[in-house]
Amino acid sequence: MRGPLVDWYARHARDLPWRHDDCPAWGVLVSEVMLQQTPVVRVLPRWTEWMERWPGPTELADAGPGEAVRAWGRLGYPRRALRLVDAATALRDHHGGEVPQDEQTLRSLPGIGEYTAAAVAAFAFGRRAVVVDTNIRRVQARAVTGVALPAPGYTAAERRLATGLLPADAAESVRWNVSTMELGALVCTARNPSCGHCPLVDQCAWVAAGSPPDDGPPRRTQAWAGTDRQARGRIVQALRDADGPLSREQVLTAAGAAEAQAERCLGGLLEDGLAEGDDRAGYTLPQ
Repeated sequence: MRGPLVDWYARHARDLPWRHDDCPAWGVLVSEVMLQQTPVVRVLPRWTEWMERWPGPTELADAGPGEAVRAWGRLGYPRRALRLVDAATALRDHHGGEVPQDEQTLRSLPGIGEYTAAAVAAFAFGRRAVVVDTNIRRVQARAVTGVALPAPGYTAAERRLATGLLPADAAESVRWNVSTMELGALVCTARNPSCGHCPLVDQCAWVAAGSPPDDGPPRRTQAWAGTDRQARGRIVQALRDADGPLSREQVLTAAGAAEAQAERCLGGLLEDGLAEGDDRAGYTLPQ
């Protein structure tokens, strides 16, 4: 599968700034954290702003969590901004402000898990690493295993499959990883895959089986309206827009939820470090 897939990528790959040869490893790390559960079209302008403002981890670490959460805007899951600050602080304090190249050291950074460490090692430093995101899982499930969708959670069998498919040569492995990821994002999508435009259609086990529907448990879509996530997001946005501390009443009103839910969401934000303060001093983003 490698030849057709890599050739397809050479013709159809999106021109993304974190893929450029002159993009620093820090830029790759920032992109990987921002892209978690967030589409590229929303990440692009925010990533560009961040890299202009904080071109290295030391600059972000010096700025602190409040500025990071404020600049995160509406990307969603703002705890990712705090994770980036924590990682940047560790890089500044223990790694001379440089992103390490090996996966083990990358995984020792706060908030950096298996996938992000592998992706940075591969895409920033050209190292052979087993990179498995949602798109890669789906391509491998269909093309090799012959099922419509991978299991709801990442399994040991999937990791063994990904490891077995990975080319031994480091440069080839990087091309394989990014090509498979791009195919899943653009062609082998979860809904309405464009099999007629897929370079692997003649070799795809799922197509050969007649493209059977997923026979696993129903996939629940994530609700948004009325959830704690929505209320938390409203509170964070209110804190972001405020010129100074907000009173408890202002915060609870901003949540746009019943009092008990608003109280719970404020408590969660304080516990997560996304807000700070008390009823006397008022509430702000973390300083």
